[in-house]
Amino acid sequence: MAKITLKDGSVREIADGKTIKDAAKSISNALAKEAIVGVVDGEVKPLSFPIEKDCELEILNFDDERARNTYRHTASHIMAQAVKKLFPDVKFGIGPAIDNGFYYDFDMEHRLTDSDLAKIEKEMNRIISANYPLERFEMPRAVAIDYFRGLGQNYKVELVQDLPADATISFYKQGEFTDLCAGPHVASTGAIKAVKLTSVAGAYWRGSEKNPMLQRIYGTCFPKQELLEEYLNRIEEAKKRDHRKIGKDMDLFTIMEEGPGFPFFMPKGMIIRNELEAYWRQEHAKRGYKEIKTPLILNEQLWRTSGHWDHYKDNMYFTQIDEEAYAIKPMNCPGSMLAYKRKMYSYRDFPIRMGELGQVHRHELSGALHGLMRVRTFTQDDAHIFMLPEQIKDEIIGVVKFIDDVYSVFGFKYHIELSTRPEDSMGTDEEWEMAESALKEAMETVGVPYVINEGDGAFYGPKLDFHLEDCIGRTWQCGTIQLDMQMPQRFDLTYVGSDGEKHRPVMIHRVIFGSIERFIGILTEHFAGRFPLWLAPVQVKVMPIAEKFHPYAEKIVKKFADAGLRVEYDDRNEKIGYKIRQAQLEKTPFMLVVGEKEATENNISVRSGVAGELGVFEIDDFIEKIREKIKTKDVSQTF
Repeated sequence: MAKITLKDGSVREIADGKTIKDAAKSISNALAKEAIVGVVDGEVKPLSFPIEKDCELEILNFDDERARNTYRHTASHIMAQAVKKLFPDVKFGIGPAIDNGFYYDFDMEHRLTDSDLAKIEKEMNRIISANYPLERFEMPRAVAIDYFRGLGQNYKVELVQDLPADATISFYKQGEFTDLCAGPHVASTGAIKAVKLTSVAGAYWRGSEKNPMLQRIYGTCFPKQELLEEYLNRIEEAKKRDHRKIGKDMDLFTIMEEGPGFPFFMPKGMIIRNELEAYWRQEHAKRGYKEIKTPLILNEQLWRTSGHWDHYKDNMYFTQIDEEAYAIKPMNCPGSMLAYKRKMYSYRDFPIRMGELGQVHRHELSGALHGLMRVRTFTQDDAHIFMLPEQIKDEIIGVVKFIDDVYSVFGFKYHIELSTRPEDSMGTDEEWEMAESALKEAMETVGVPYVINEGDGAFYGPKLDFHLEDCIGRTWQCGTIQLDMQMPQRFDLTYVGSDGEKHRPVMIHRVIFGSIERFIGILTEHFAGRFPLWLAPVQVKVMPIAEKFHPYAEKIVKKFADAGLRVEYDDRNEKIGYKIRQAQLEKTPFMLVVGEKEATENNISVRSGVAGELGVFEIDDFIEKIREKIKTKDVSQTF
């Protein structure tokens, strides 16, 4: 009998050779029904894996990312098998699981269409019904190279050649199809239930423009049809909320062919931007931050000192001034180092909190650009906090609470990831261990749950990343807190301690919005263009029913404008129904309809863009209600 220790610490016995599936059944039929893979002593294994010795065992369902990745990676193999069946001369690239699905890259003469995707999907369902087991086997590297050369699979040959000479190469076979793969996979193709191929796009082999362009098929899959349908409905909803379309319809921003990746903000978009920045400044002033502004262009030596030259040069833009090399800043932090270094501080001055709405430029590949979400220039709402070592914990806690306050204003839920040391990093093991421990201690004190994201820290320090969840369940990484021991050393930052000697401060980099541009894009999609009243470019639109009511309507417009509200006047000679529909399309929060009754009784009929008719209000009363909503940053558009 083998002893298995479950995640909750309980221990069970199971006969030698029984599988993970058997273990799941011994716990509960419900668990066995939902199980996708198991984790045996830290390694993901299929449910058919036999347990032959004492071990630690987790049984995972689709809620666990490891199970989802395994499930979807198997689906990518099924798709590859289907494509091979329909297009025998195809050459295979790679086929990983990704967020919300999977893809596979193919090289073939035939240009894939939507009708081809339907045929491939049908063949995938046949393979799933056949319930082929996924069987793992190995070959020596040299044999694997010969195997793929014999098949004419030159991309697979290249992948194997990149592996060490003494490597043993693993393969997975399902039916007549075999693929190079490290695994793991589910036990059989029949475990995959609901599949949908969503699109086809071009993709350079290994992401390089110097390589051939392949055809990439994207798809997704779920263990239940209803989960797939929910996901597809969310995708359709996301299309309706696309910030690029809404931004164009509402005339908020545009991106011109003269500047791909460099957004232009129009007057109404600038209102949203200015309101966000004003809110940013107000909240930072409350918490003791002092605002600075650093230059867009600084010389090459600065970027060598900061480490960006060695670690980030490929993402930077450069210029020459007076025959000297300069760089356009991709980040604000080196400028803040110089701002700190301009004078000597005492230990009594700490913490020092410098905030900056700093414009940065980063070179992004043209294929990666996407509206406001991925651009080549954006404004980071940066802050750099310089502190004593003993202040680290309290400062991190303060920033975590600050970020929570801001996200709560917009109604965002979020989760936090603690990203640890990457391979390409600066500093000693001791410095990284101390920095990571400080972040963990602060999070435990705050009592907010977090997950570890191994190896995804910045090159100069670990970080806490805040992932927002919008109203249709998508997540966006926005806020971040980075603890940095390296920059103060590289720039030789010091302060005079209580002992009269010079010491090194510790520094936090942090953003809350992340990027003003991207945050506006997220807000646009989250609210589907119906921004909270305090952000709405137009807060109230006044619409007279007929020309004879223009004098009264103009009086109302003036009252709202004098009250500091953003009001528009629709005095066109159009039917009121048409005016209301136009205001709805423009996402106007409140529409004021003015006719005989309103002019006679000196009041207004109010219509909400969300809730419809709200009734009749006294003008001054309604202005006060509006102003209170703006003051409290209420996100609702009704009373």
